[in-house]
Amino acid sequence: MNPEPPPIRSLLFVPANRADRMQKALASEADGVAFDLESAIPRGAAAEARANVRRSLEAHTADQPAVFVRVSAVGTADFAADVQACRHPSLTTLMLPQVTGPEEVATADAALEGFEARIMPLVETASAVRRAYELATASERVAYMGGATGRQGDLGRSVGFQWTPEGTETLYLRQKVLIDTRAAGAPNPLSGLWSIVDDLDGLTQFAAQTRQLGYEGMMAIHPSHLAVINQVFSPAPEEIAAWRQLIAAVEEHEAQGIGAFRHQGRLIDRAHLLTAQQNLSRAIRLGLC
Repeated sequence: MNPEPPPIRSLLFVPANRADRMQKALASEADGVAFDLESAIPRGAAAEARANVRRSLEAHTADQPAVFVRVSAVGTADFAADVQACRHPSLTTLMLPQVTGPEEVATADAALEGFEARIMPLVETASAVRRAYELATASERVAYMGGATGRQGDLGRSVGFQWTPEGTETLYLRQKVLIDTRAAGAPNPLSGLWSIVDDLDGLTQFAAQTRQLGYEGMMAIHPSHLAVINQVFSPAPEEIAAWRQLIAAVEEHEAQGIGAFRHQGRLIDRAHLLTAQQNLSRAIRLGLC
């Protein structure tokens, strides 16, 4: 298993029965696209949607966004056929909806045998929130995971919270799932989406809060959200420059036998070096420097 899955800031959902939208998504500025075989397609459209997913995977090129596919829930009649449609080397991640326990992640892991694809358990139930660490450690394939936040969506129905733009009702849910995901070693936690299409100011504030919590990216339901999300979850040029300066300063002081020192008004030691190196590494992988 590749230890470093593609870094994802923005993950754009697209109904898999809409081939035209799927092609537009693959030409967008999203880091990843999530072709939806589950809740976003009408009844009776599964065969067409699976065929669209297969064609998109076969035609996928390295310069296009990473491909995620949300399949039907483990244990449903459509799960096996959905997985079969997306068993292809171009698949980056299999997304599992309505997960309640680690055995479902293990089932998906077995279904992907022979492929390098990752798994993203979607936190859409109260049980998934409670058992997030178990879900994240159920397979070494789990790389992307996080707290869902959709307005009147699955998690809201399961938990019973009343959605607000400020997100206070989901703050604990997002934090709890994030800590579990990080503790499990999953490298790219992704939080839920902003469901108001035309409110880019609200999206900006919510994305900033989500980034401050420690998430690496967000899901998106509309292409107009991508630029905002990518900007919020990308380090600014001055941040990158500051990390480089700090790394150089630590190396210079360590060569003189100095472990802790004052740098630009702050006390710096090796912990700050490791953080700067980690942040710079991600920026490089995102192609920002």
